[in-house]
Amino acid sequence: MNRVIIYIVTAIALLLLQTAKLFAQSENNSLSVKEKSEVVDSVSSKLNANYVFPEVAKKMADKLKENVRAGAYTKIVEPQEFANQLTQDLQSVSNDKHIRVGFDPQGIAEQQQAVTAEDSVTFLNRYIANLKRNNFGFQEVKMLGGNVGYLDLRSFSNVTYAGETAVAAMNFLSNADAIIIDLRYNGGGSPAMIQLITSYLFGPEPVHLNNFYWRPSDSNSQTWTLPHVSGKRSPDTPVYVLTSGSTFSAAEEFSYNLKNLERATLVGETTGGGAHPGGTITATDRFTVWVPTGRAINPITNTNWEGTGVSPHIAVPAKDALTVAHMNALEMLVEKYKNDELAHFYKWPIAALKLEKNPITLKESTLKKYVGTYGPRVVTIENGQLYYQRGTGIKYNLIPYSENEFILDGLDYFRIKFISENNKVVALEGLYNDGRTDKNVRSK
Repeated sequence: MNRVIIYIVTAIALLLLQTAKLFAQSENNSLSVKEKSEVVDSVSSKLNANYVFPEVAKKMADKLKENVRAGAYTKIVEPQEFANQLTQDLQSVSNDKHIRVGFDPQGIAEQQQAVTAEDSVTFLNRYIANLKRNNFGFQEVKMLGGNVGYLDLRSFSNVTYAGETAVAAMNFLSNADAIIIDLRYNGGGSPAMIQLITSYLFGPEPVHLNNFYWRPSDSNSQTWTLPHVSGKRSPDTPVYVLTSGSTFSAAEEFSYNLKNLERATLVGETTGGGAHPGGTITATDRFTVWVPTGRAINPITNTNWEGTGVSPHIAVPAKDALTVAHMNALEMLVEKYKNDELAHFYKWPIAALKLEKNPITLKESTLKKYVGTYGPRVVTIENGQLYYQRGTGIKYNLIPYSENEFILDGLDYFRIKFISENNKVVALEGLYNDGRTDKNVRSK
């Protein structure tokens, strides 16, 4: 019995201890009036000293201080909520989507603790390891139908660490007949990565990409394409850039540069509208503020995309942008190369792309007409769905792209066409992506 009592008492003590720890953590995490005042003062100071437009910085600082006097932040005790509210208030004045206040005590502590060379190396290695886990933003590189290259790029990472990956990706795309660069999920990053990737899309003669004004140093800078890159350039390959409302910052610069240089066709949605580069500044021991310190000044338009975003040449919902760009590229290539063999090669993927937007459904009575044996090829129907099998090979689901032509789900290079005479199916014709055909007469 004593053991039972001891167990219960111990369990209660542990529970009380854990509750006390959680309460202490909650208390330590909550905001005091003093800390809120310190955060507002520091954020205001950082903005006044660094924000690209001094007069707007003053208005933002005045807004925060006015809110403090009015008691607008009195009831806020949760740090992240406070950071979010400050961000909302700053953006309400500036309309600058780059500005944001962050709550990151752990990150700030790690930076402040990196006082020795060894600490700095450890901190840097952790940063690089995080970039590697996302492959430096290079989500996917592949060839689509019709030899159209595709790059899904999620960020413009630091060239110092991501340069080799970028070079490998651009060289992979160098044999494509058209290139699609997908920035629909790209929130920005390094201007140097913009410069590197863009350099592969032009010849060796430097091309003026952008100008920047930097307020802290009251200086200007320029970016140009590089006179040398590793591997092969693609200066004459048609380029398509996919955009969405989430395409932001450096991803917008890349799109804006290529649009105004008439080097790419933009497909998708108008981008987010953030043209002011900058970086994160520590405000206090728990709060940061991302401060835009410069502004882009395009050498062709003498302005930028701040607040307006970059509009596409072909406006479609972001979810449809890849299909539309791929289709557009193939149709352009068909027109460009009048050769029958090449025309067939580029037309081949178009049928499948059309089905993505407008799938075809045939009546079961029509499908039943095609059931039968055609030499070694057998067509069956199961649960209202047509299937194709050659000998003892894989059974493929048949997807119609016309009344009598079908794509094999999972087999790209081969399709079938049913041939009728006097309203009766008499043969099955095999169609190949290289233009070849073969035919089997229906035996059953």
